[in-house]
Amino acid sequence: MDNRKLASQLAGAVLLAAAAGWPALAQQPIYKAPTAADWSALAKLPDFSGVWERGGGGGRGGGARGRSGGPSFTPQYEAMRAAAVRTPQPEDNTTANCLPPGMPGIMGQPYPMEFLLTPGKVTIVIEAYTQVRHIFTDGRSLPDEPDPKFFGTSIGHWEGDTLVAETVGFSDHVQHARGVPHGDKMKIVERFRLTDPDTMSIETTISDPGVLQAPYTTTASLRRHRNWTISEYICEENNRNSVDPSGKAGIDVTPPGTTKK
Repeated sequence: MDNRKLASQLAGAVLLAAAAGWPALAQQPIYKAPTAADWSALAKLPDFSGVWERGGGGGRGGGARGRSGGPSFTPQYEAMRAAAVRTPQPEDNTTANCLPPGMPGIMGQPYPMEFLLTPGKVTIVIEAYTQVRHIFTDGRSLPDEPDPKFFGTSIGHWEGDTLVAETVGFSDHVQHARGVPHGDKMKIVERFRLTDPDTMSIETTISDPGVLQAPYTTTASLRRHRNWTISEYICEENNRNSVDPSGKAGIDVTPPGTTKK
């Protein structure tokens, strides 16, 4: 086929797809280089910079709760949870194969995380599994048809000294509990604020109509370490743990540098 004809057909296909409505194209604003005023406005926000370590935390009010203090499911999903409890549990989970936990689990890992504030975006660099979250604060709205992701799509705004992040659009990897999938309308709302110069509180509220009887809220505390840096975390390097599709755990005890037989 003539290259010019092929290029014309491809361009036409793109225009037709755009006319039909590509959510990712329609909802994402065009990036604009930050101005001096944008950087000046950033300096007026709370200082979230640096590396933070997760401390203790726990649940508190916010809706109906199960006996264990966790989420309270609707009858259909409670039956799923009960059935999963009765079946043999896997020896390990998919994190043994270096798949990171999805939201909100990735925020509860016992590894440091670094907050980077730039105009229109808060970036969280998570040491565990070398993961990165973006919370967009440039005024865009939540997507109507989000691309399913481990961490979803996070849109934030500032309420005084509190960063409020709303996250939607989760992959099937994300579950409320073993055997309990999330629904299409699940939303996670996080509220980040400083309780003192080196302590951050994160209040996380999870709602999922049809799956949860009511939203529930947990809180956690992070402590800033001003002399820390994020370390390299390459899960696949020398990874000796694994889990097969049936949930059976395995371990490779071959000494490094030795050829397997």
